[in-house]
Amino acid sequence: MGFADSQKKLMEDVLAGAISRRSLLKRAAVLGVSAPVIASLLAACEDDDSDDSVDDPDPAVDTDDDEDPVETDDDPVDTDDEDDDEPIDDPDEDDDDDAAEAPSEAGGGGRLDLLWWQAVDIINPHLAQGTKDFDASNVVYEALAYTGDDGQMIPRLATEVPSVEDGTVDEDGMWVEWTLRDDVYWHDGEQFTAEDVRFTWEFVADEATTATTFATYEMIDDIDIVDDFTIRINFREQTPGWFVPFTGGNGLILPEHLFRDYVGAEARNAPYNMEPVGTGPFRVVDFRPADTVFYERNEEYWDEGKPYFDTVEMIGGGDATSVARAVIVTGEGDWAWNIQVEADILDSLEEQGDAGFVHASPGESCERLMVNFADPWEEVDGARSEPSTEHPFLTDQLVRDAIKLSIQRDVIADQLYGPGGVTTANNLNAPEWVVNEDLSWEFDLDAAAELLDEAGAEDTDGDGVREYNGTPMFMLYQTSINSIRQSNQEIVQDDLNSIGFDVELKAVDAAVYFSSDAGNPDTYGHFYADVQMYTNGPSNPYPVNWAQRFASWEIAEQANAWAGENPNRYASDEMDDVIRAMGTEMDPDEQESLFQEMNRIATEDGVEIPIVFRTGVETVANDLAGYNPGPFRSDLWNIGDWYREE
Repeated sequence: MGFADSQKKLMEDVLAGAISRRSLLKRAAVLGVSAPVIASLLAACEDDDSDDSVDDPDPAVDTDDDEDPVETDDDPVDTDDEDDDEPIDDPDEDDDDDAAEAPSEAGGGGRLDLLWWQAVDIINPHLAQGTKDFDASNVVYEALAYTGDDGQMIPRLATEVPSVEDGTVDEDGMWVEWTLRDDVYWHDGEQFTAEDVRFTWEFVADEATTATTFATYEMIDDIDIVDDFTIRINFREQTPGWFVPFTGGNGLILPEHLFRDYVGAEARNAPYNMEPVGTGPFRVVDFRPADTVFYERNEEYWDEGKPYFDTVEMIGGGDATSVARAVIVTGEGDWAWNIQVEADILDSLEEQGDAGFVHASPGESCERLMVNFADPWEEVDGARSEPSTEHPFLTDQLVRDAIKLSIQRDVIADQLYGPGGVTTANNLNAPEWVVNEDLSWEFDLDAAAELLDEAGAEDTDGDGVREYNGTPMFMLYQTSINSIRQSNQEIVQDDLNSIGFDVELKAVDAAVYFSSDAGNPDTYGHFYADVQMYTNGPSNPYPVNWAQRFASWEIAEQANAWAGENPNRYASDEMDDVIRAMGTEMDPDEQESLFQEMNRIATEDGVEIPIVFRTGVETVANDLAGYNPGPFRSDLWNIGDWYREE
């Protein structure tokens, strides 16, 4: 069944009274039905299904729907009605979406197979470079709280979420007080206490650790241990982001008793980077870097009745198409992550098999072209792309503007991403209030060529390649190996070459490209290329730490083991001032203006050229339940809740 047919079937079910409100929300989110249409369908559904729990806040909806689509008019899942070749079909023709009740006892669920086409190479979330490493860590470690579907915090290792009303958040944003659970134990039997929380900050804050999460904790001045299960975090300056440290994927807490001897320069030598000991629902029993992580159920897990699965295997490698096929067609996997696969291929897979389905969830990431402001070809003390160097032509605004005009975002979005992405002129697209509606994009090769002429870049020898101050405009364009990204590269390469660039493509194995190994020259952090492409998104709904990627003090370089948040080596006093103001501004209207200003500067300066705002796309076994991916959190943030329906 094609996309248009699936939408028609959904409409027919609603009008016939054959579908519940909950089922409607789930199926509409997957099918990408626009918000206004969903609103009208909900009205019809409520009229015809008054016995369903319409008046209930419906927490079960949150189990599978990552964001109420009625509330998200700009949800990237929404697509034009004429896109009849969309690959995401109705996952459940028989309307069995109403999940069975979750198991009340832990264990007995057998094995859960997770397929990540990027393999894990470290299980320490504060030294991780790629999403796959953060995800693997989320199975073992836990944070104080996580961001829910409605943007509100959900406590985990904390007993409750602090608030001004309860006197646990300073109304001036200078401190926050968290109360911790007193029934949590590390996998080795030691009790989790406030010492562990404070230590995690000390571990990350030590610059010699070169933690990749440093920006998340930089706002902290000190942490007072009030008692064994209460901490007060004191901030350097007033901050609206009091909830940023120790929450979500960047907030996972490390055991002080094991890591205390591995702070600073010794951090990457800790054996627990490969043999983690956490508080989470599963514990690692074997880890084969760049291959597979084997987990078993934590029988002493503090959350009674969880987890359901006995073992978990997180298998890395392959490609997005093969892992999608393993779930949908052969049934060899239960969950496949980040399915960047062409629309027609996904459509074909769903026609071939019925073991699983394609699941779309609200996204927060933007696929973008990143510009190197340093010289990737000049060596300084054994390293390249050092910030002390200057790119021979990409530091010219006219050249960057020409590149911006040379990217066919609509073609890339429509032909390659389908329901998995929409064009955007903003680098940061979530939460919605950060989007600068005044920004736009344009594709115009003639205008791009004129800008290069204005910059003085000419083809003086007739070989089709322009020279800038005598330097041929050669660019190495790198990204990770993925069929969509390689197709994306080729489209951009053809257009840039047509106006006088000489673009060479490089595709790096994802396990290498997103590696945390400082000795690996092919990581995105080293950025030994002229331009590169990948995606990431904010880890919380006040994404001031994400904005650090444009901060001059976060430039990645040899001195910080290439762990800085700013791989572009970009520095701007104007941008630095905006980012600093974000960290202390308490007025919501001013916060909105600052984030939109950040988007404007980044886009106009051509630091990172946004191409596609991506929806989360996964493939899921038909009998798997309890998952809840969404913005600002790992797919595996609630893996303790996952179970298999009978």
